Amino acid sequence: MSASRSGPGRRTRGGGAGRARRRPPELPDPLLAAALRAQSDGVLIARCDGRRQLPLVLFVNDGLRAMVGPLADELVGRRLEHLHANPADLARLSDWLAAAPPRPALTGDGFLRRRDGTTFNAAWSFDALPPARGRPTHLVATYRDQTERRRLQETLVHAQRLDAVGRLAGGVAHDFNNLISVINGYCEILAAHVASHPQAMREVTEIHHAGRKAAALIQQLLAFSRRQPFDGRVINLNPLIEENAAILRRLVGTAGEIEFQLAPDLPNVRTDPAQFQQVLLNLVLNARDALRDAGRIVVSTACRELPANHHRRATDLRPGRYVVLSVADNGTGMDAETQRHLFEPFFTTKPEGKGTGLGLALVYGVVQQSAGDIAVRSALLVGSTFEIFLPATREPVAEPPPAVTPLPTTRGHESVALVEDDDVVRKMVAGILTADGYRVTAASSYAELVAAPDTPPQVQLLIGPCVAEGGKPARHLLRQNPGLRFLLIRPNPQAGSHSPLVPVARQASLAKPYALSELVRAARRLLDSPA
Repeated sequence: MSASRSGPGRRTRGGGAGRARRRPPELPDPLLAAALRAQSDGVLIARCDGRRQLPLVLFVNDGLRAMVGPLADELVGRRLEHLHANPADLARLSDWLAAAPPRPALTGDGFLRRRDGTTFNAAWSFDALPPARGRPTHLVATYRDQTERRRLQETLVHAQRLDAVGRLAGGVAHDFNNLISVINGYCEILAAHVASHPQAMREVTEIHHAGRKAAALIQQLLAFSRRQPFDGRVINLNPLIEENAAILRRLVGTAGEIEFQLAPDLPNVRTDPAQFQQVLLNLVLNARDALRDAGRIVVSTACRELPANHHRRATDLRPGRYVVLSVADNGTGMDAETQRHLFEPFFTTKPEGKGTGLGLALVYGVVQQSAGDIAVRSALLVGSTFEIFLPATREPVAEPPPAVTPLPTTRGHESVALVEDDDVVRKMVAGILTADGYRVTAASSYAELVAAPDTPPQVQLLIGPCVAEGGKPARHLLRQNPGLRFLLIRPNPQAGSHSPLVPVARQASLAKPYALSELVRAARRLLDSPA
């Protein structure tokens, strides 16, 4: 009987052989191939030749080509070890092929290779084709790129970590505010005792100066925890850079050299000093991480006039006079693709665990809030230059806080109720008010104040946190004293500055850490104000 074939995959009978043979198709049906090519997931079909060999690739679709690039076409006619980078995945596949049926789909995720040697994470699934008894003749493998999913997972983890760190920073800042209030307050008290001793007065002034610097650090903690609003003030960038020069040198360390080129007669700008310090630190930190051998960083300032016809690809600033902060390095530089994503949150080129991808995003946010913009120039193996443009202003720099002075004498006889949860702060404030002649009742909470047997029936001034948060005891105190003046103590500068339960004309507020002199003056002003 003559041989006949009705199509691929059908039985072929030959009289000489005396038996039926099954030959698997070498390529899929054209319609099936078209359907597979339309899949966005990667798909390949492979032939299972024997127990000791991994399947031989017969077909790859466009989805897999998009994932692995030119390697996809090179896979046809080769075995799966050329695609899978993880030997454990291939061992699982071999065991699965050798297992007795029924044989459910084998799934997992691992790293796949690209032609250039790089790898990426993908979820994969293997199905037997056809599901025959014994060892399959063919298998279909599907792949889904997990890179974006992993990136989103890492972004979520970063966000959760930052939220936790932010909460911690906010809590620590609250405690530090109390400590700084005590340090600065007792400096003011001590100044009254050593005013006639110049050396001792200088030492007290140094302590007070350190306390003010610590208060500025607290504001940075609050800014990091997103609990500190943008506090735009007129400053000059040159002194800010000079004050941080030692920190920046330590930050660069042995990675390279840092040089400062500050323009004389630099105009002032309006920005948040604490947050702009973080901008400076982040830019220098990024430059340091890009340095190679004989690395060099140059931090410079300049004043530039942008004319009406200026053309800048990197910024849409209006014409005018700008102060420019430049941080330049001779490091590795960046390609165009990296520069396009530079200011996106969580975008980073640093190894895992070495960066959050938030530094430049925070820089961009602060600069935008300062009505400025950023220009970036970079070339691979040449280096990068970041230029921050801030509008120049003719306004004068705000006067620096005065050196510590003895507390003013604000004598009084009125009844004052003080609510403060920190024992040391409460003792300090109560002590100075008592020394000035006030009759002070102090407590750690509104409930404790109302329940205290020595609380007088009539109180002229209440000093404490928001009465709306004090619940029924605070409301009881207000009802009992309808003409009460209220000095609201806010836990930080961005907290609400008024209490809704007290008329605005009869209240004032201070934010921690406050100067003790500010508190006694504010108390006296309130008590002297019309009813």
